[in-house]
Amino acid sequence: MADTVLLAIGTRKGLWLATSTDGRRSWDLAGPHHPMTAVYAVAIDTRRSSPRLLAGVTSEHFGPSVSTSDDLGATWREPDHAPVAFPADTDTALAQVWQLAPGPESEPDVVYAGVEPSALFRSTDGGVTYELVRGLWDHPHRSGWTPGYGGQAVHTVLAHPTDPRRVVVAMSTGGVYRTGDGGETWQASNAGIRAYFLPDEYPEFGQCVHKVAQHPSWPDRLFLQNHHGVYRSEDGAASWQSIAEGLPADFGFPMLTHPTRKDVIYTFPLTADGLRFPPEGRCRVFRSEDGGGSWTALTKGLPASGFWSVVLRDGMCVDDAFPAGVYFGARCGEVYGSRDEGDRWERIAAHLPDVLCVRAAVV
Repeated sequence: MADTVLLAIGTRKGLWLATSTDGRRSWDLAGPHHPMTAVYAVAIDTRRSSPRLLAGVTSEHFGPSVSTSDDLGATWREPDHAPVAFPADTDTALAQVWQLAPGPESEPDVVYAGVEPSALFRSTDGGVTYELVRGLWDHPHRSGWTPGYGGQAVHTVLAHPTDPRRVVVAMSTGGVYRTGDGGETWQASNAGIRAYFLPDEYPEFGQCVHKVAQHPSWPDRLFLQNHHGVYRSEDGAASWQSIAEGLPADFGFPMLTHPTRKDVIYTFPLTADGLRFPPEGRCRVFRSEDGGGSWTALTKGLPASGFWSVVLRDGMCVDDAFPAGVYFGARCGEVYGSRDEGDRWERIAAHLPDVLCVRAAVV
Protein backbone atom coordinates (compact mmCIF):
# COMPACT_ATOMS: atom_id res chain seq x y z
CA MET A 1 0.00 0.00 0.00
CA ALA A 2 1.29 3.45 -0.92
CA ASP A 3 2.23 5.89 1.80
CA THR A 4 -0.12 8.74 2.63
CA VAL A 5 1.62 12.00 1.78
CA LEU A 6 0.36 15.29 3.18
CA LEU A 7 1.11 18.60 1.48
CA ALA A 8 0.29 21.69 3.54
CA ILE A 9 -0.15 24.92 1.55
CA GLY A 10 -0.12 28.21 3.43
CA THR A 11 -1.57 31.20 1.58
CA ARG A 12 -2.42 34.80 2.25
CA LYS A 13 -6.04 33.80 2.92
CA GLY A 14 -5.81 30.45 4.69
CA LEU A 15 -4.34 26.96 4.73
CA TRP A 16 -5.11 24.15 2.29
CA LEU A 17 -4.21 20.48 2.90
CA ALA A 18 -3.64 18.11 -0.01
CA THR A 19 -3.35 14.36 0.57
CA SER A 20 -2.31 11.54 -1.74
CA THR A 21 -2.67 7.80 -1.10
CA ASP A 22 -1.75 6.49 -4.56
CA GLY A 23 1.94 7.27 -4.84
CA ARG A 24 1.34 10.99 -5.39
CA ARG A 25 -0.44 10.43 -8.71
CA SER A 26 -3.56 12.26 -7.53
CA TRP A 27 -4.39 14.62 -4.70
CA ASP A 28 -7.44 15.47 -2.61
CA LEU A 29 -7.46 19.14 -1.68
CA ALA A 30 -9.27 20.39 1.44
CA GLY A 31 -9.60 23.92 2.76
CA PRO A 32 -9.45 26.65 3.56
CA HIS A 33 -8.50 26.10 7.16
CA HIS A 34 -8.06 29.37 9.09
CA PRO A 35 -9.80 31.30 6.29
CA MET A 36 -8.88 34.93 5.76
CA THR A 37 -5.68 34.62 7.79
CA ALA A 38 -2.19 34.79 6.32
CA VAL A 39 -0.33 31.52 6.91
CA TYR A 40 3.37 32.27 6.57
CA ALA A 41 4.63 29.22 8.49
CA VAL A 42 3.60 25.55 8.51
CA ALA A 43 5.27 22.51 10.06
CA ILE A 44 4.39 18.82 9.93
CA ASP A 45 5.92 17.30 13.07
CA THR A 46 6.21 13.53 12.57
CA ARG A 47 8.32 12.79 15.65
CA ARG A 48 5.36 11.46 17.68
CA SER A 49 2.93 8.61 17.01
CA SER A 50 0.29 11.07 15.79
CA PRO A 51 1.70 13.75 13.48
CA ARG A 52 1.12 17.31 14.66
CA LEU A 53 0.42 20.16 12.27
CA LEU A 54 1.49 23.64 13.33
CA ALA A 55 0.34 26.76 11.51
CA GLY A 56 1.60 30.27 12.08
CA VAL A 57 -1.47 32.37 11.33
CA THR A 58 -1.84 36.13 11.18
CA SER A 59 -5.32 37.60 11.48
CA GLU A 60 -5.91 41.22 10.52
CA HIS A 61 -8.19 41.46 13.57
CA PHE A 62 -6.63 39.20 16.22
CA GLY A 63 -2.97 39.40 15.22
CA PRO A 64 -0.40 36.56 14.95
CA SER A 65 -0.74 33.17 16.64
CA VAL A 66 0.09 29.47 16.31
CA SER A 67 -2.59 26.79 15.91
CA THR A 68 -2.04 23.04 16.20
CA SER A 69 -3.84 19.92 14.98
CA ASP A 70 -3.24 16.31 15.99
CA ASP A 71 -5.72 14.80 13.53
CA LEU A 72 -4.33 16.07 10.21
CA GLY A 73 -6.47 19.17 10.20
CA ALA A 74 -9.86 17.70 11.12
CA THR A 75 -9.80 19.88 14.25
CA TRP A 76 -7.53 22.66 15.40
CA ARG A 77 -6.44 23.83 18.83
CA GLU A 78 -6.83 27.58 19.05
CA PRO A 79 -4.92 28.98 22.05
CA ASP A 80 -6.72 31.11 24.62
CA HIS A 81 -3.63 33.28 25.07
CA ALA A 82 -0.94 34.33 22.64
CA PRO A 83 1.44 31.33 22.43
CA VAL A 84 4.30 33.49 21.12
CA ALA A 85 4.63 36.81 22.93
CA PHE A 86 7.55 39.05 23.81
CA PRO A 87 8.12 39.58 27.55
CA ALA A 88 7.01 42.96 28.86
CA ASP A 89 10.58 44.10 29.55
CA THR A 90 11.43 43.91 25.82
CA ASP A 91 8.88 46.63 24.97
CA THR A 92 8.26 44.73 21.71
CA ALA A 93 5.16 43.33 20.04
CA LEU A 94 5.07 40.25 17.83
CA ALA A 95 4.40 41.11 14.19
CA GLN A 96 4.42 37.68 12.59
CA VAL A 97 5.54 34.06 12.92
CA TRP A 98 7.75 33.29 9.92
CA GLN A 99 9.07 29.84 10.75
CA LEU A 100 8.01 26.80 12.76
CA ALA A 101 10.69 24.13 13.05
CA PRO A 102 10.60 20.89 15.05
CA GLY A 103 13.69 20.20 17.16
CA PRO A 104 15.83 17.05 17.04
CA GLU A 105 14.47 13.52 17.50
CA SER A 106 16.03 13.38 20.97
CA GLU A 107 13.79 16.27 22.08
CA PRO A 108 10.37 15.37 20.66
CA ASP A 109 8.57 18.20 22.47
CA VAL A 110 10.91 20.98 21.32
CA VAL A 111 9.68 23.29 18.56
CA TYR A 112 11.27 26.56 17.46
CA ALA A 113 9.55 29.66 16.13
CA GLY A 114 11.36 32.32 14.14
CA VAL A 115 9.51 35.62 14.22
CA GLU A 116 9.34 39.26 13.23
CA PRO A 117 10.93 41.38 14.61
CA SER A 118 14.02 39.19 14.47
CA ALA A 119 13.87 36.79 17.41
CA LEU A 120 13.81 33.11 18.23
CA PHE A 121 11.31 31.38 20.52
CA ARG A 122 11.50 27.84 21.91
CA SER A 123 8.68 25.53 22.93
CA THR A 124 9.05 22.49 25.19
CA ASP A 125 5.43 21.32 24.94
CA GLY A 126 5.20 20.46 21.28
CA GLY A 127 4.53 23.97 20.01
CA VAL A 128 1.68 25.00 22.30
CA THR A 129 3.56 27.67 24.28
CA TYR A 130 6.91 29.37 23.63
CA GLU A 131 9.63 31.29 25.47
CA LEU A 132 11.98 33.90 24.06
CA VAL A 133 15.56 32.71 23.48
CA ARG A 134 17.27 35.52 25.34
CA GLY A 135 20.77 34.78 24.10
CA LEU A 136 19.88 35.80 20.55
CA TRP A 137 17.59 38.67 21.59
CA ASP A 138 20.32 40.19 23.74
CA HIS A 139 23.02 39.81 21.10
CA PRO A 140 25.10 42.99 20.73
CA HIS A 141 24.46 43.00 16.98
CA ARG A 142 20.69 43.29 17.37
CA SER A 143 20.61 47.07 17.06
CA GLY A 144 22.22 46.67 13.63
CA TRP A 145 19.65 44.20 12.28
CA THR A 146 17.41 46.11 9.89
CA PRO A 147 14.33 45.24 7.82
CA GLY A 148 14.70 43.77 4.37
CA TYR A 149 12.09 44.25 1.66
CA GLY A 150 9.89 41.61 3.31
CA GLY A 151 10.47 42.68 6.89
CA GLN A 152 12.95 42.06 9.71
CA ALA A 153 12.56 38.44 10.69
CA VAL A 154 14.22 35.19 11.66
CA HIS A 155 12.92 33.14 8.75
CA THR A 156 15.16 30.07 8.97
CA VAL A 157 15.66 27.81 12.00
CA LEU A 158 17.79 24.67 11.63
CA ALA A 159 18.11 22.42 14.66
CA HIS A 160 21.06 20.03 14.52
CA PRO A 161 19.62 16.50 14.13
CA THR A 162 21.83 14.86 16.79
CA ASP A 163 23.21 17.66 18.99
CA PRO A 164 20.40 19.67 20.64
CA ARG A 165 22.88 22.36 21.69
CA ARG A 166 23.50 23.37 18.07
CA VAL A 167 21.06 25.57 16.14
CA VAL A 168 21.55 27.73 13.04
CA VAL A 169 19.25 30.66 12.27
CA ALA A 170 19.10 33.16 9.42
CA MET A 171 17.43 36.53 9.14
CA SER A 172 16.84 39.44 6.80
CA THR A 173 18.76 41.55 7.23
CA GLY A 174 21.37 40.31 9.63
CA GLY A 175 22.64 37.08 8.15
CA VAL A 176 23.41 33.69 9.64
CA TYR A 177 23.97 33.06 13.36
CA ARG A 178 24.75 29.80 15.16
CA THR A 179 24.88 28.53 18.71
CA GLY A 180 26.69 25.55 20.18
CA ASP A 181 25.49 25.91 23.76
CA GLY A 182 21.75 25.64 23.47
CA GLY A 183 21.13 29.30 22.70
CA GLU A 184 23.07 30.95 25.51
CA THR A 185 25.51 32.56 23.08
CA TRP A 186 25.39 33.15 19.32
CA GLN A 187 28.10 33.74 16.72
CA ALA A 188 27.68 35.57 13.42
CA SER A 189 28.49 33.05 10.67
CA ASN A 190 28.65 34.97 7.40
CA ALA A 191 32.27 34.57 6.27
CA GLY A 192 32.32 34.56 2.49
CA ILE A 193 28.77 35.89 1.95
CA ARG A 194 28.84 39.08 -0.12
CA ALA A 195 26.67 42.08 0.70
CA TYR A 196 27.22 44.19 -2.42
CA PHE A 197 24.97 46.96 -1.09
CA LEU A 198 27.19 47.72 1.94
CA PRO A 199 30.45 49.73 2.01
CA ASP A 200 32.22 46.65 3.37
CA GLU A 201 31.01 43.97 0.98
CA TYR A 202 32.01 41.12 3.31
CA PRO A 203 30.87 42.33 6.74
CA GLU A 204 30.65 40.28 9.92
CA PHE A 205 26.86 40.63 9.76
CA GLY A 206 24.22 42.56 7.83
CA GLN A 207 23.80 40.21 4.87
CA CYS A 208 20.31 39.81 3.45
CA VAL A 209 20.05 36.03 3.59
CA HIS A 210 16.88 34.68 1.99
CA LYS A 211 17.01 31.00 2.99
CA VAL A 212 19.36 28.34 4.36
CA ALA A 213 18.94 24.57 4.01
CA GLN A 214 20.73 21.92 6.04
CA HIS A 215 21.16 18.33 5.00
CA PRO A 216 19.44 16.10 7.60
CA SER A 217 22.12 13.40 7.54
CA TRP A 218 25.15 15.66 6.97
CA PRO A 219 24.29 18.66 9.17
CA ASP A 220 27.63 20.40 8.67
CA ARG A 221 26.76 20.79 4.99
CA LEU A 222 24.46 23.76 4.39
CA PHE A 223 23.29 25.69 1.33
CA LEU A 224 22.21 29.32 1.18
CA GLN A 225 20.27 31.57 -1.16
CA ASN A 226 21.23 35.18 -0.60
CA HIS A 227 20.12 38.55 -1.92
CA HIS A 228 22.39 37.99 -4.94
CA GLY A 229 24.45 34.90 -4.25
CA VAL A 230 24.16 31.13 -3.80
CA TYR A 231 26.53 29.46 -1.34
CA ARG A 232 27.61 26.18 0.26
CA SER A 233 29.16 25.56 3.66
CA GLU A 234 31.02 22.39 4.60
CA ASP A 235 31.83 23.42 8.19
CA GLY A 236 28.49 23.97 9.86
CA ALA A 237 28.04 27.57 8.59
CA ALA A 238 31.45 28.79 9.78
CA SER A 239 32.36 29.77 6.20
CA TRP A 240 30.67 29.90 2.79
CA GLN A 241 31.75 29.42 -0.84
CA SER A 242 29.88 30.57 -3.95
CA ILE A 243 28.10 27.95 -6.07
CA ALA A 244 26.14 30.37 -8.28
CA GLU A 245 28.00 29.62 -11.50
CA GLY A 246 25.72 27.84 -13.96
CA LEU A 247 22.49 29.43 -12.76
CA PRO A 248 20.67 31.95 -14.99
CA ALA A 249 20.52 34.37 -12.03
CA ASP A 250 21.99 34.38 -8.54
CA PHE A 251 18.93 36.00 -6.95
CA GLY A 252 15.99 34.04 -5.54
CA PHE A 253 14.33 32.99 -2.33
CA PRO A 254 14.05 29.22 -1.71
CA MET A 255 16.80 26.66 -1.16
CA LEU A 256 16.22 22.93 -0.62
CA THR A 257 18.28 19.86 0.17
CA HIS A 258 17.30 16.35 -0.88
CA PRO A 259 16.21 14.28 2.15
CA THR A 260 18.82 11.54 1.59
CA ARG A 261 21.22 12.46 -1.25
CA LYS A 262 23.69 14.95 0.19
CA ASP A 263 24.80 16.40 -3.16
CA VAL A 264 21.30 17.14 -4.49
CA ILE A 265 19.84 20.63 -3.96
CA TYR A 266 17.11 22.77 -5.54
CA THR A 267 16.44 26.48 -6.05
CA PHE A 268 14.18 28.77 -8.09
CA PRO A 269 16.15 31.69 -9.60
CA LEU A 270 14.77 35.16 -10.28
CA THR A 271 16.20 37.94 -12.42
CA ALA A 272 17.97 40.43 -10.16
CA ASP A 273 16.32 42.17 -7.23
CA GLY A 274 14.84 45.00 -9.26
CA LEU A 275 12.68 42.76 -11.47
CA ARG A 276 12.06 39.66 -9.35
CA PHE A 277 10.68 37.62 -12.23
CA PRO A 278 11.80 34.19 -13.47
CA PRO A 279 14.36 34.74 -16.25
CA GLU A 280 12.56 35.13 -19.60
CA GLY A 281 9.24 34.38 -17.90
CA ARG A 282 10.07 30.65 -17.86
CA CYS A 283 9.01 28.47 -14.93
CA ARG A 284 12.14 26.49 -14.05
CA VAL A 285 13.37 24.73 -10.96
CA PHE A 286 17.13 24.25 -10.94
CA ARG A 287 18.71 21.13 -9.47
CA SER A 288 22.32 20.37 -8.73
CA GLU A 289 23.46 16.79 -8.21
CA ASP A 290 27.03 17.66 -7.25
CA GLY A 291 26.58 20.08 -4.39
CA GLY A 292 26.34 23.17 -6.58
CA GLY A 293 29.18 22.36 -8.99
CA SER A 294 26.73 22.33 -11.91
CA TRP A 295 23.02 22.99 -12.40
CA THR A 296 20.23 21.53 -14.54
CA ALA A 297 16.95 23.25 -15.41
CA LEU A 298 13.91 21.09 -14.60
CA THR A 299 11.04 22.04 -16.89
CA LYS A 300 9.01 19.00 -17.94
CA GLY A 301 5.38 19.74 -17.11
CA LEU A 302 5.99 23.38 -16.14
CA PRO A 303 4.88 26.50 -18.09
CA ALA A 304 7.43 27.18 -20.82
CA SER A 305 6.61 30.89 -21.11
CA GLY A 306 4.51 33.66 -19.64
CA PHE A 307 5.22 32.69 -16.03
CA TRP A 308 5.86 35.93 -14.14
CA SER A 309 5.10 34.80 -10.61
CA VAL A 310 7.47 34.36 -7.67
CA VAL A 311 8.23 31.40 -5.42
CA LEU A 312 8.89 32.70 -1.91
CA ARG A 313 11.52 31.44 0.55
CA ASP A 314 9.26 28.80 2.10
CA GLY A 315 7.34 28.19 -1.11
CA MET A 316 9.37 25.06 -1.96
CA CYS A 317 9.74 21.82 -0.05
CA VAL A 318 10.58 18.12 -0.30
CA ASP A 319 8.84 15.15 1.28
CA ASP A 320 10.40 12.05 2.86
CA ALA A 321 8.85 9.46 0.53
CA PHE A 322 10.79 7.33 -1.96
CA PRO A 323 11.65 8.56 -4.46
CA ALA A 324 11.59 12.02 -2.96
CA GLY A 325 8.83 14.40 -3.97
CA VAL A 326 9.54 18.06 -4.66
CA TYR A 327 6.89 20.78 -4.48
CA PHE A 328 6.53 24.52 -5.00
CA GLY A 329 3.76 27.08 -4.82
CA ALA A 330 3.79 30.48 -6.48
CA ARG A 331 2.19 33.79 -5.68
CA CYS A 332 -0.17 33.28 -8.62
CA GLY A 333 -1.88 30.53 -6.59
CA GLU A 334 -0.53 27.54 -8.52
CA VAL A 335 1.10 24.55 -6.80
CA TYR A 336 3.25 22.00 -8.64
CA GLY A 337 4.69 18.70 -7.51
CA SER A 338 7.13 16.11 -8.77
CA ARG A 339 7.12 12.52 -7.54
CA ASP A 340 10.45 11.71 -9.17
CA GLU A 341 12.83 14.25 -7.61
CA GLY A 342 12.06 16.98 -10.13
CA ASP A 343 12.31 15.15 -13.47
CA ARG A 344 8.60 15.64 -14.25
CA TRP A 345 6.04 18.02 -12.76
CA GLU A 346 2.27 18.07 -12.43
CA ARG A 347 -0.02 20.84 -11.26
CA ILE A 348 -1.63 19.96 -7.92
CA ALA A 349 -3.70 23.10 -7.35
CA ALA A 350 -4.60 26.32 -9.12
CA HIS A 351 -6.43 29.56 -8.39
CA LEU A 352 -5.53 29.57 -4.71
CA PRO A 353 -4.64 32.82 -2.96
CA ASP A 354 -0.96 33.67 -3.28
CA VAL A 355 1.11 30.84 -1.80
CA LEU A 356 3.39 31.79 1.08
CA CYS A 357 4.68 28.40 2.24
CA VAL A 358 4.46 24.66 1.57
CA ARG A 359 5.47 21.62 3.63
CA ALA A 360 5.14 17.91 2.83
CA ALA A 361 5.67 14.63 4.67
CA VAL A 362 4.65 11.00 4.80
CA VAL A 363 1.99 10.73 7.52
